[in-house]
Amino acid sequence: MTVLKPLKNCQSSLQTKPLLSALLALSLFLPCTSAPAFAQEEEPAAELNVSVPEAMVTRNIPAVSEALKAQVEQYSHVRSAAFVDWYPAATGTNPSGLLMTTRFGNTYQLHKLLQPGARREQLTFFEEPVSSGRFSPTQPRWFLFGKDIGGSENYQLFLLNTQTGKSEMISDGKSRHGGALWAPDGQRFVFNSTRRNGKDNDIYLSSLSDPKVAQRVYTGEGYWTATDWSADGEYLLLYNYISAQKSQYRRLHLPTGKVSEVFPQKNGQVAFGDGLFAKDGKGVYYTSDEKGDFKQLYYKAFNKSISEPLTPALQWDIREMAMSHDGQHIALVHNEDGIAQLRLINTQTRQISKLTGIPIGQISRISFSPDDRQLAMTLSTSKAPADIYTLKLHDFPKQAPELMRWTYSEVGGLDTSGFAEARLIHYPSFDGKSIPAFYYHPPHLKGQKVPVVIQIHGGPESQYRPAFSSRLHYWLNELGIAVIAPNVRGSSGYGKAYLSLDNGYLREDSVKDIGALLDWIKTQPQLNSERVGVYGGSYGGYMVLASLIHYGDRLKAGVDSVGISNFVTFLKNTKDYRRDLRRVEYGDERDPKMRAFLEKISPTTRAKDIRSPLLVVQGLNDPRVPASEAEQIADAVNAQGTPLWFLMAKDEGHGFSKKPNRDYLEYVVAQFWKTYLLD
Repeated sequence: MTVLKPLKNCQSSLQTKPLLSALLALSLFLPCTSAPAFAQEEEPAAELNVSVPEAMVTRNIPAVSEALKAQVEQYSHVRSAAFVDWYPAATGTNPSGLLMTTRFGNTYQLHKLLQPGARREQLTFFEEPVSSGRFSPTQPRWFLFGKDIGGSENYQLFLLNTQTGKSEMISDGKSRHGGALWAPDGQRFVFNSTRRNGKDNDIYLSSLSDPKVAQRVYTGEGYWTATDWSADGEYLLLYNYISAQKSQYRRLHLPTGKVSEVFPQKNGQVAFGDGLFAKDGKGVYYTSDEKGDFKQLYYKAFNKSISEPLTPALQWDIREMAMSHDGQHIALVHNEDGIAQLRLINTQTRQISKLTGIPIGQISRISFSPDDRQLAMTLSTSKAPADIYTLKLHDFPKQAPELMRWTYSEVGGLDTSGFAEARLIHYPSFDGKSIPAFYYHPPHLKGQKVPVVIQIHGGPESQYRPAFSSRLHYWLNELGIAVIAPNVRGSSGYGKAYLSLDNGYLREDSVKDIGALLDWIKTQPQLNSERVGVYGGSYGGYMVLASLIHYGDRLKAGVDSVGISNFVTFLKNTKDYRRDLRRVEYGDERDPKMRAFLEKISPTTRAKDIRSPLLVVQGLNDPRVPASEAEQIADAVNAQGTPLWFLMAKDEGHGFSKKPNRDYLEYVVAQFWKTYLLD
């Protein structure tokens, strides 16, 4: 981390209260030079400007006017809702409602919803967001949830009593925890934790009788989590994630501690997805890419060596699966070229049915109700934010399932009917590969030549899939900017061969895909190739920096959010529990040849080639891409006089989750595009 000295004989450029001594120790101030690029100009006295949130550290960012805030603000009031769990009734199997997450204050919290369209009852009230929870299947007043502090992702487990409304932290307060999973008896639960050595995720068992006491039942190397309990409560299905292209399953017999391989014959490069026990305990349903390019559904009996493919006719990946409580059906979310499709497979007849009548968009968090008569989901479309829907399945397949909407998230009074929808395009890259991308054009500027922002996803194994984005629609509707979101090589969703095209020494081939997209933009009469910006977060932030280095003469400006600026320092400083996972993707910096390559392609090595204006955004508590990555690229770019805006939130991590911070970020990004992309 570059140590930056405090400004000497100069006023701080912070627009907040004086920094706490702890923050001053981080030396975020830059030295005062004869012409400091980070020094903030005085605000015109007559202009009314937006106050900067206390958590923000800014450098060289001009004051945001109330007029700009007013333009952005309506889009910032958009809410969303996501399904978390079925809210159990006091007796019987019929659910009494839903457990969901939404935001009414500054952060997302858990809420209870008794029926479609009903008033939401808030259950958790924290300054930090809460986005997941799981009810005991037999003790309906108890549910487990996780929460961190300041975006650190050092999650702790809490147990909440819905009768009293009180919650209690049951984890150690130090280690990282996750994957809480109730046993069928509703008394015991398991979770993963790094408490043994701060690096590896082991499996622990606890119970309602003494929830703060946990027994380690499995000791593993790397990331392990439990995906399912057997119906008799004796076995756990354990999943080990090694990389996007390799993972494994094991079965743990809790009474004896015996561990067995589920797929002993599959020791090569096989990527497994979801895994669930069959209800009779004789086998396992799972997804993997073992027999092709995509993750498909299989069944394997424990007494047989060969797995049975259940979806051989389906192309593309199965992203998510859920099993009914009676074991008769499995619901599948099928990713078809970036669009989600929902299917239902009968485990007895193996018949697959496509569930229709669902708006085109993204489906996630699917779950059968306790009585198996409904399937819940979170659904987001290009024109509507995420909301919760259910499908009534009680007469299926005799009668088509009935789609019911439970939540109606506000969109700040905006009329979304005229909002742009994504158009799938493909463009040729340098080696003839066809690169998929989603293209949005300002709906009110059809046929007109407009500026463009290339939006690059993170991961790098993620995939851009069109869903509602208030930021995107603000750029389209108010700034008149077209947006293109490419899924460059290395993206998931297009098969394991495509996924591997950027590994190791092929890293910059994905950057060349951005160059090819710039070539494509130049051929489009409705796009202004002289005004192109690039925006990305996490690995997408690295792609922004690399694009500015390689194609700076064709890019007007870039926004790097929580991005990697040097692969060697990133691998050194990322949290211990992530380091080996990232080495598999990026390369092992301990190997001299690979280290030299990583240094060569790192943006800090070629920061002198970044001449286009740059906005760097970072969360101080980021455990994935440490704040030092943002500081060192800001320092290097600033030193050569390139226009450089810097924004850091002291109470955020890998992205901004608190509304005041997110709002201010959107104001700054809008001002940045206005200043450097739109002139």
